[in-house]
Amino acid sequence: MSDAFDCIAVVEKLPIQIESIATFGSTLLVGTRKGHLILYEVANSDDPTGKHKVTLKKTNKNFATKPIVQLTVVEELNIIISLSDSIVSVHDLDTFGLRFRLTKTQGAVVFNADLKVHRPRGAPVPKYQLRLAVSVRRRIELFEWRDNTFQDLLFDLNLPDTAKTIAWCSDSIAVGFRKEYCIIKTQTGKLIELFPTGKNDPLVSSLPNGRLALVKDEMSVIVNSDGKPTQKHATMWSESPSVMEYYKPYMIAILSPSAGLVEIRTIDPKHLVQTISVTLPKYLAIGRAIYIASSHTIWRLVPKSLQAQIEQFMVANQYELSLQLAEMIEDDDSGVDKEDYVQEIQYKFALHLFAQHRFEDSLKRFAGLDTDPREVIGLFPSLLPKAAVQKQSEFRAPVLAGQELEKGYLALIEYLLDKRHMLGKMKDTELDAERAQHQRTMNEIIDTTLLKCYVQVNERLVGPLLKHHDNNCHLQESERTLTKFEKWSELVLLYSSKKEHGKALKLLLEKAHSKSGPLSGPSRTIEYLQSLGPEHLDLIFEYSKWILQKYPSEGLKIFIVRNEDPRSKAEPLPVDKVVAYLKDFNREIAIRYLEHVINDWKDQRSELHNNLILLYLAEAKGGGRKAEEFRRQLMVFLEKSECYKAAPLIKDFPRDYLLERALLLGKLGRHEAALRIYALELKDESKAEEYCRRKYRQGSASEDVYLALFRMYLGLENDDSSVSVGEPNIIAALQVLTKHHQYIDTPKALAVLPKETELKKVRSFLEKVIEQQAMQWRHGQVLKSLRHAELLQVHQQRMQIESSRVLVTDEHLCSSCRKRLQTSAFARHPDGTIEHYWCYEKKLKDSTAK
Repeated sequence: MSDAFDCIAVVEKLPIQIESIATFGSTLLVGTRKGHLILYEVANSDDPTGKHKVTLKKTNKNFATKPIVQLTVVEELNIIISLSDSIVSVHDLDTFGLRFRLTKTQGAVVFNADLKVHRPRGAPVPKYQLRLAVSVRRRIELFEWRDNTFQDLLFDLNLPDTAKTIAWCSDSIAVGFRKEYCIIKTQTGKLIELFPTGKNDPLVSSLPNGRLALVKDEMSVIVNSDGKPTQKHATMWSESPSVMEYYKPYMIAILSPSAGLVEIRTIDPKHLVQTISVTLPKYLAIGRAIYIASSHTIWRLVPKSLQAQIEQFMVANQYELSLQLAEMIEDDDSGVDKEDYVQEIQYKFALHLFAQHRFEDSLKRFAGLDTDPREVIGLFPSLLPKAAVQKQSEFRAPVLAGQELEKGYLALIEYLLDKRHMLGKMKDTELDAERAQHQRTMNEIIDTTLLKCYVQVNERLVGPLLKHHDNNCHLQESERTLTKFEKWSELVLLYSSKKEHGKALKLLLEKAHSKSGPLSGPSRTIEYLQSLGPEHLDLIFEYSKWILQKYPSEGLKIFIVRNEDPRSKAEPLPVDKVVAYLKDFNREIAIRYLEHVINDWKDQRSELHNNLILLYLAEAKGGGRKAEEFRRQLMVFLEKSECYKAAPLIKDFPRDYLLERALLLGKLGRHEAALRIYALELKDESKAEEYCRRKYRQGSASEDVYLALFRMYLGLENDDSSVSVGEPNIIAALQVLTKHHQYIDTPKALAVLPKETELKKVRSFLEKVIEQQAMQWRHGQVLKSLRHAELLQVHQQRMQIESSRVLVTDEHLCSSCRKRLQTSAFARHPDGTIEHYWCYEKKLKDSTAK
């Protein structure tokens, strides 16, 4: 226990019996059994024995004719309210003269006054509201102070029994009957039953913040104005109190008077502060001073200095009480800086809570104190390098392990997240250089510590921390932690967040060879390589080799998926550089990459198409089991692609690649050379004719492609005189002439026919030409007749329209704008409708514009 008060006798051996006491300021009022009222002035003394200077100031022997059983002083209104001879009276505080008796209170048992002070803004003096409740038989009389008197409220409160004790609480009154407590709502009269009073008389005391203390046997139950408990547990006393009052922050109670004990406790937290032994105490009065009285003696409880009380409580580890008292210190008369003093107590309290393993409460207090995070983290071993730990004065942190350590880490995580959020609100640009550097240091320490905690108590949170764009984890410290706990996936994330891509890929490649584990196989390495941008092309090439060798299909995704996956944020890689790398590494993989680029991405760059052709050619020429397949693909691509440039390619194709060369020659427009390959070297008439079909375009440079084939079969030289055209093939030539006569210039063809050619051999050709020309003449005649008939019809319509008349009057409306025509110019349509000429023109312009 502490020693919060000194108990000093101020009035001893009073010859008259005391029945009640009250106090205000430095004054003590005593009501006696004979009805006398005595006033003492009690002055503080510097006497080292602690005695007070007590002066008898006034005695009024005619105050009452019967014992004064209850006294209340309302200093603000300069009145004394008393209960004597079962009636409530009001006296003047200065003169003790009777002002009036409340005759309606005849038969009163007890009363309770409630004073509220209102301080309206701008008002020169405060306003007071005084209410009085008086228990009279089975009802409560209610009064309010107005115009220097107590005026009845319009209603009384009826009770099931006589109230032995009452107390105001907001707009409710707590009532203690002989056997139970209840709450009565003064606005409605509603009665709320609470609980039995116990074995002793009921006792009610008002507390701050609209609360009440109701005594039941050895405990005080704290309730609000609705009668609901505000604390989980009641305040316990050594014995049942007979008198009880509140003096911040203490509850003071007289226990059994015969035992001579006064107990002082706190209710939040619950703590026995002091027990004082006096002789037969019966009465208690609290104002600026505290007085206890027996029938003939009065003692004063003198509080020790707040600092002395605080120091005692801190020694007893009662920090909450210390804080309550510290908040009561006044800066101007205490000699200490209140704010610093409270901070010191809070700090020691936080350390005490930590030592008690109450980590959450402890760290909340550290957060409120804005303690340096390094100091808080330093309470946990091994979370900070020794150089960074801020030592606590004379405090030894408990050694934690197992569940207690985990519990501590969880509380630390919440603390660090709050600090992180708070620091995140402060922009570097708003701070000076020194503070900005300090903030960066704090951010680094906080994030690194969070990482260490997560690894040990909730490893699922490590990834989100490291993925966060603004994580500030210290690289080396975090690296050591993750390595120690073998968190390889998280270590990769750390390297990635710190742009240490080389380290990340080295680790991924090392773990990819493992038979099991989250990084086993190529997938994580591929994902990482896919996330890198073009600025890391060398790393991508270096670390993709193993994957391309062992998993070519999967490895190819490194270069492809980033362009196609909508979730990918990586920039596309330069295709030309990827092609160059893959060509040197593996031509087959380079082919598959280029096929994807050209076929799926629809890339039309000629250099890429040429590259794919040369790769096909190289693989076809290289032999092996796939050579034929690559040559087939080469042919298909040469036929399908419109984007490659043939000129630089043709020199790379050997002479025996006849079909491929023919396609390239055709691409270059060298039709005769291409046809020579089909017709003469391959002797494939169908391919030659198919080539002509593909290339023929009337009115273009390839208009005479069939004629060229015809000449070639006749053995006539064409554009390439260095190559022999071989023996004439008159049969093939005449077949071309007959089958494709419509695409051949007849005079040119007849001009090159050998003179010895028999007429019957070209008869079929000539018949088809004549038939075609006759058909064209007949078609022309039909068109001519149709046009003539159309002209006649138009002429007839015009004559019919011009011969008809339309009478335009003032009542006619325009068919477009629906306004009168009057004398405006107008247009007449064949169906007889008319409209303004400008409306007609506007419609004409609009239709032309569309």
